[in-house]
Amino acid sequence: MAIERVRTYFKQYGMEEKIREFDVSSATVELAAAALSCEPARIAKTLSFMVDGHALLVVAAGDVKIDNRKYKEQFGVKAKMLSPEEAETLVGHTVGGVCPFAVNEGVEVYLDVSLKRFETVFPACGSSNSAIELTPVELEKYSGCAGWVDVCKGY
Repeated sequence: MAIERVRTYFKQYGMEEKIREFDVSSATVELAAAALSCEPARIAKTLSFMVDGHALLVVAAGDVKIDNRKYKEQFGVKAKMLSPEEAETLVGHTVGGVCPFAVNEGVEVYLDVSLKRFETVFPACGSSNSAIELTPVELEKYSGCAGWVDVCKGY
């Protein structure tokens, strides 16, 4: 189970106890915000794309959408989201629990600047009923991201 991979991943940092699991689904931005009693914008949604034959993740604030022009300028290709089956196979997490932690080898992770508006954000932890509260700096550290990008609109 992917949440166990994420828990093991965070254990090396002594952070596994920060993972929160809910009795309700947190598979969408709205459901996660309700489970956490926070504004939807603070949910750090992880979007999965196919770029040049490999998976790429963009973690963004819950209130934004991908800006196709900015995305193409950044990555050189049109935004093509992974299917649920591709996400599970290529990233290692199922849709609803996709996160930037404990992903399969070769998956590139980027953080969108829309997250920098918040003191803390809540990414999923590999299941459709989990999250962890992190500052943007902590998210950068623990996601092992390749960098910050500006590929979203709507905030």
